[in-house]
Parts: sequence; structure tokens; C-alpha cells
Amino acid sequence: MSIVVARRTRDGTPRVAATAADRDRDNLQCVSQRNFYPVARCSRAMSARTSPARPALHARYVAPMLMLPLVLSLVQAQLDRAVAIDRLENVTHTISRILEGYDIRLRPNFGGDPLYVGMDLTIASFDAISEVNMDYTITLYLNQYWKDERLGFGLPDEVLTLSGDFADKIWVPDTFFANDKNSFLHDVTERNKLVRLAGDGSVTYGMRFTATLACMMDLHYYPLDSQNCTVEIESYGYTVSDVVMYWKETPVRGVEDAELPQFSILGHETNDRKEKLATGVYQRLSLSFKLRRNIGYFVFQTYLPSILIVMLSWVSFWINHEATSARVALGITTVLTMTTISTGVRSSLPRISYVKAIDIYLVMCFVFVFAALLEYAAVNYTYWGARARKRAKLKNREQVSTSTSVDKELKSGTGSRSPEEIIALREFTTSTGRVSPLPSLRSRPLPPSTGAPPSLRLQRDYSNLRYRTRPHSRNSRNGAKPKVIHALKRGATVIKASMPKIRDVNVIDTYSRSLLVIEIRIAHSVWRGRAMLQPVRVITRAYPAQVT
Repeated sequence: MSIVVARRTRDGTPRVAATAADRDRDNLQCVSQRNFYPVARCSRAMSARTSPARPALHARYVAPMLMLPLVLSLVQAQLDRAVAIDRLENVTHTISRILEGYDIRLRPNFGGDPLYVGMDLTIASFDAISEVNMDYTITLYLNQYWKDERLGFGLPDEVLTLSGDFADKIWVPDTFFANDKNSFLHDVTERNKLVRLAGDGSVTYGMRFTATLACMMDLHYYPLDSQNCTVEIESYGYTVSDVVMYWKETPVRGVEDAELPQFSILGHETNDRKEKLATGVYQRLSLSFKLRRNIGYFVFQTYLPSILIVMLSWVSFWINHEATSARVALGITTVLTMTTISTGVRSSLPRISYVKAIDIYLVMCFVFVFAALLEYAAVNYTYWGARARKRAKLKNREQVSTSTSVDKELKSGTGSRSPEEIIALREFTTSTGRVSPLPSLRSRPLPPSTGAPPSLRLQRDYSNLRYRTRPHSRNSRNGAKPKVIHALKRGATVIKASMPKIRDVNVIDTYSRSLLVIEIRIAHSVWRGRAMLQPVRVITRAYPAQVT
């Protein structure tokens, strides 16, 4: 089916245009005969006769233009690759050139002015703090900066970042940690070292490692204490005439982000000083951390259990004093529990000679618990002692009444007993109610012929008795012992007589309830006040003058 396009002539009369096949044929002729027709004429003919063929012509010319950026990018990649290969060859040649004739044994500027080595630290983490070993473990980044003119290769802006193995081919400072116990360099996946060279010979040498550093702690106020732990950096072999170390403008980073489970970092400070040793004077850089212990762990681990144990020991004051097994079991259990708590606390601390704040607290709690057990001993002794004295008093009254009745029978001469039975039944007592030391009078046979009263028949010849005197001690000290013992007994008697007589043992429990509570409050206030008297030193960040 042919498509007919209506067109108009120059005079305005309409005419029938050629079909699509005619139009394609004309286009092909115009294109093939372009060498014979002018371009403008061919274009007018195409626009006048074949206007729908314009998109095909645009696609033919636009496609190469769209591919032009891709071609340019490929060309640029080839050029960059060629430049990189050339640069790599130049860097390799540069490194080989600067290492040629380089003496690793000599420091930069050997024989001249001392070499200035800058330092800065980045704290990665605080791993652990041990009170038993008096040390702490820290992971950090150490960066060192110096200038070695022998390594210069170009402009200062040009920088080469090399692997850590390059450090084995150049001179590096012999830096060490003066308070180091154990440390290691991380090597996963490669050794954590960095060497960066600038064109003017400036060197940046960095590493990441974990170190266990000594930290001598003052535990007088433990666990309400604050500690100062330091990082001591020093050159091992180079004195101040060869190497001078100094802190950079920002010496420490990452302290604000570091966290510890039992401590809070209050601040840090840096300083430098000269250490005079047997081999010379060395420059030492010091970084000090101010750490304050968090008491939350000890509240739930030590203080709260000990408080509850002391309060539990008070329960015995409300238990009947006759329930011996209950009160004794409660007292012994609380004493053993306090002993266990004290043992657990001492196991996490070093064996030091001075007394710590927590020792005072635990000793006070132990004394109160032990006093509750002794209080029941006093109650029990008072209760059963009073019963024994009452029983003895009743017995003495019976004896006195029996003796009085016998005397009445002797005086009146009445009664059914014979004089011999009266003498046998009578017990001679002293004014204190004790039995006479002459028990033979009870069974002594009476002479039958005498007619005197029975009281006059008790006659005996004591002319043959001899009195023995106490021999005097030759040693004056042995003679003084009875006097001291007698004085102690007399003092105890006076104290016992001055003490009020307790008729009701429940009064002891009543007073003990109030007295122990008051004593614990006073002791806790004294202990808290002593702990709060700990001097607090505010640390300010002091940075020494920088060396340029």
C-alpha cells in the first residue's frame, strides 16, 4: 500500500506527491549524486520531497559524537597507565638512589647539632588495670617525626608512603618505654608499621602496639581512690647531645573516647624532663593519666552485702533468749559470712602493709557482728547465772531455817529428838551461810556420863595442834605474783559491785538494739569523712614549648 502525500505547487495549486517508494528512490539518488549536486540543493530537495528521512540522517551523524567521550576515556586511561608505569620506574629508581651509600648506623646530622624527634600518641583503648600487679595495659599508636636530609628526593610536597619493612633500611630512633613490663607489636594481617617520606627528607614513622606499663598505686583510700598512671618514653642509647625528643602540637589524641570499666579518666597532662643515669643524661617524655575509681561495683559487691549481714545479726536481739540454738546459729553464720566477704576483697588486692579504707569498713562490720554474738553470751550468762544464784539462795535459806529450828529445840528442851540426834543433824554454819569445816562434829560420839548440856559437851583438847606458817619466797617476782593477782581480783570485784544489777535480761537486748545502731552510724560517718579527706588534684593539660 502506497502513501500519498499532498503538496502544493509554487502557484498554490495542490498536487499529489510521490509515494513512499518514489521518495526513497529520490533520496538515494540525491545521496549517490551528491558529488554532482551542490549540498544546499540536495538538502532542499530532501527537505522538499523527503522530510521523514531526517531522523535517519541525524542518527548517522550523532552516534559517532556519542562515542567520542568513551574513546577519549580509553585514551586517557592508556595515558595514565603509561604515566604510572613511568612514575613507578622513577620511584623505584629514586629509592634505589637514596639508599645507595646510605649508612644506617649513623644518625642524621651526625657530628653536628642534636636531632629533634617529635612524638605524638593516639590512645586506641585501655584494656585492663591490675591492682595486684600494680600495672595497666594500653593499646596505642605511636608516631615519630624527624628529618633526614640523606632521604630527600624532590619537592617537600611530594610524599612517598612505604611499607614497614623500609624501616629496616634506614635509621630510626631507639625509642623505648621506661616503665614497660611487656609489650608486643601487632602483626595481623601485616606488621602494623608505617613509613612516610617527604621530598625534603622528613620522615614519619608510626606503629601500633599493646604495652603493659607499671603503675604504682596508692591504695590508702581504696576503693574511693584516684590514681596517676604514666607512659614514659625515652631514647635508650642517644643522650641529649645526640637526640632531643619533644611533644608535637597535639601530643595526645583519643583520650576522650577511651573507656574503662572501673575507672573514669579525669584528664591527662604531658611533660618532659631530663633523666640523669649512669651512662649520661637522656630526654624523657611523660604522659600522665588521672584516673578515678568508680564505686558502683563495690557497692553491690562489698558494701551492700556487709550492711545486710550486720542488720541480719541484729535479728538475734528480737529472738527469745531461751532459744539458744537459733541465736547461736545466727551469730556464727553472720560471722563466717563477713569472713568470706573480707577474704574475697583481700584476694583482689596486693599484700601491702598499710591499712586501706575498705579494711577499716570490713573490720567495723566484723566487730559489730561479733559483738552481737557476744551480746547473747552476756545475756545467757546473766540469765543462767541469776537462776543459779537464786537456787543457791533458796538452799541457804533452807539450811538456815533448819539450824534455827534445832537451836530452838536445844534451848527449850522440847522435841522428840535425843541430844545425840540433834548434834548429828545440826550443821554448823558461818555468818556467810557456809558449812562449818568441822564435819566430824556431826558423827562424834557423846560421852554418856556427863550431864551437861549438849553444847557444853563439845570440848576438845587442841594443845597438840601446830600452826604452819607460809614459807617466804626467795624470788621477789614470785612473791609479787599473788599481790598482782589479788589486785586484779579486787579490781574486778569493785567493777562488778559498781555495775547495776540486771534483774531482767531482756533489758540487755533492748539497749543493744539502740546502741549498735548508734555506733554503726558514728563509725560510718567517721569512715566516710576520712575517705572524703582524700586530696583531689586537678590536672591541667600542660604542653611544653615546641621545637621547630
